[in-house]
Amino acid sequence: MKALYLIVPVLLLCFCILPAAAVIQEVTVKGMVSSINKEDKTITIENPEQYGCSYPAGGDPVCSFTLMNTSFLTGSVPVDSALTVFNVGDTVVATSLGGAGGNWITIAKLYNGLPTGEYVIDIVGDPGSVPTPLAGDYSLDLSTAPDCTTCYGTTCKAVTSSVNILSRGTRVLEKTLGPRQVTLYNGRNDGSSVEVTFVKGEASSATCVGGSPLMTGPQPVSVYIVKVVPPIGFTEQFKVTPTPVPTTEPTTVPPTKSGGLPVAVIVAAGIGVALLAIFRR
Repeated sequence: MKALYLIVPVLLLCFCILPAAAVIQEVTVKGMVSSINKEDKTITIENPEQYGCSYPAGGDPVCSFTLMNTSFLTGSVPVDSALTVFNVGDTVVATSLGGAGGNWITIAKLYNGLPTGEYVIDIVGDPGSVPTPLAGDYSLDLSTAPDCTTCYGTTCKAVTSSVNILSRGTRVLEKTLGPRQVTLYNGRNDGSSVEVTFVKGEASSATCVGGSPLMTGPQPVSVYIVKVVPPIGFTEQFKVTPTPVPTTEPTTVPPTKSGGLPVAVIVAAGIGVALLAIFRR
């Protein structure tokens, strides 16, 4: 009985110290843009597939997109510029909070036609919610700093964003951006580049005076505009070269020349001369 009195407080303590981040469910889907309503500032995705992972015992997570039982999902855009970045017919990955559709916190355009996988070339919203990698073997490491005078619960308005651009896993650029500021990296000799604009955002209140990492509430969400220009020949790198099929060509042996006369004629003449000499004997 004494053991029970000890176990209960310990369990309660464990529940209390669980991290407060990501308490609102994020739903990520993939599909084709079927319509863009500039008046309502919404984008509709057709035949959406929902992203999810399974966790087999003793193995790595297996993640994939699975077709949903709805034909269309509509959500408002993270910022108005998304209405000009995306077009009807684009294949996109989009994330919403608390349920599918309604309010997209992120929309990312996919680079199509590569048999080895999918890659992102445009993002409007929070890049941290996109499971698909950037084109050109680029990646981003983003964080925000809070304005502690604007906090409400678990989030504050972000005063700046630290933007790190990585190329093939190596950090090649690090900038601190204020709202609406832009940074660009194009230091590779392959025509590729990455442009990041920090539009606006939120940051955790945990680092502010009076803030607590144990506080429960919504996770901070920020808005960026990311534009990736793939390397020259990026599509060619992933094309599958068909194995050549051997063909049998007719073989033609050109006539052999010797002093202007065919060899067969010379041999026949020699045999005739020899036979004539035998008969004369």
